[in-house]
Amino acid sequence: MNDLPSLLSGYRILDLTDEKGLLCGSILGSLGVDVVKIERPGGDPARNIGPFYKDTPHPEKSLYWLFCNTNKRGLTLDITKHDGQDILKKLVAKADFIIESFEPGYMQSLGLGYSQLELINPRIIMTSITPFGQTGPYAHYKGADMIIWALGGLMYLLGFPDRPPVQISVPQSFFQGGLHASVGSMVAHYHRQLTGEGQWVDVSIQESIIMGLNGAESEWDLIGVNRRRNGSLRTSFRPDKTSISWPRVWQCKDGHIWFNLGTAGGVTNWILASTNALINDMKVDGMAQDLAEYNWATFNSTNISQEQIDHMGEVLGAYFRSKTKAEIYEKAIRYNITTAPMQNIADLLIDSQLKARKFFVQVEHPEMGETITYPGAPLKIDGVPWQIYRRAPLIGEHNDEIYRSELGFSADELCMLKHSGII
Repeated sequence: MNDLPSLLSGYRILDLTDEKGLLCGSILGSLGVDVVKIERPGGDPARNIGPFYKDTPHPEKSLYWLFCNTNKRGLTLDITKHDGQDILKKLVAKADFIIESFEPGYMQSLGLGYSQLELINPRIIMTSITPFGQTGPYAHYKGADMIIWALGGLMYLLGFPDRPPVQISVPQSFFQGGLHASVGSMVAHYHRQLTGEGQWVDVSIQESIIMGLNGAESEWDLIGVNRRRNGSLRTSFRPDKTSISWPRVWQCKDGHIWFNLGTAGGVTNWILASTNALINDMKVDGMAQDLAEYNWATFNSTNISQEQIDHMGEVLGAYFRSKTKAEIYEKAIRYNITTAPMQNIADLLIDSQLKARKFFVQVEHPEMGETITYPGAPLKIDGVPWQIYRRAPLIGEHNDEIYRSELGFSADELCMLKHSGII
């Protein structure tokens, strides 16, 4: 158990999710909830998702599983069998939350739906995480990560205009669903604290994706145009429905940096100051060309021509290519220029800001004789920190602890349950 101070200590989650919802329990576990990960005897299929620690395929070495299941205790239980259902109901009687990601109606078919479990525990909160929600014509459709990206509208915006849309390089839709599920669970918990009532939280991963479209849906609603993918460029539609594209990602000597030419000029005083500072530095290097005489206070993306933007991009691009990421960032800090390096994972692990905030943490894995670096707390709460206090559980690691110590099963009863394939 977690003996460290935590925000949600004293509460318990029964986690029945697969890869679509695993992150939800991990997030809430980081805030102190006792999360019991319930998986089928022999282990959850999500344990077979790669990549694997040191490229060794093994159900205890999936990095996806290890990351998504920190701060959980592990229990094996077959809820498709009558005895398994009875055991789950005993656990529900003492729990505060249950999170699951089965197809809509599946839990109900087992006699474990919300309407059935609230009779056992009226304060229980059930959070259901599914690709498309509990209702609607897509409710019973399957949804892999790429499918939900596509149907959520985000994939359409990723890639280059002369090529088909692309998927982001690492799975994200399930993480978006898990994040929204953790927020929804906490809102339901707040309602319970006020009223004493439990609640069923219905999370659609598709709708979670749509929440991240960054206003693209509004452009269609207001001016009737679809925002289009444009690679490293930013395309904006003008009131007359014409468009203009400008660079945002720029190559340098050892990678790429971000600088948004589309916000150059006199939109605000700080943007104007940033642009002038950049041009002044380019003057020192003799690389400003005719941009040295341009009045950036008059820059206006609603009437500037694409030819002008392209020319500015050529001049700025030559300057950025002559510098390293570190050189550009040092100038950005010194002269208040709104640009930044695009960091890869190696950069993040040595980032001075993340080091100062102790973001990355070391988690011991005694079973592997190793310590592994994990992302830590994305937020700070005085006195009750977000923290990783337990690595992901091994298969059935806490069976004895929960079945014997908490539910009172004898050794003989556990032997019979294991022989029958219940645990």
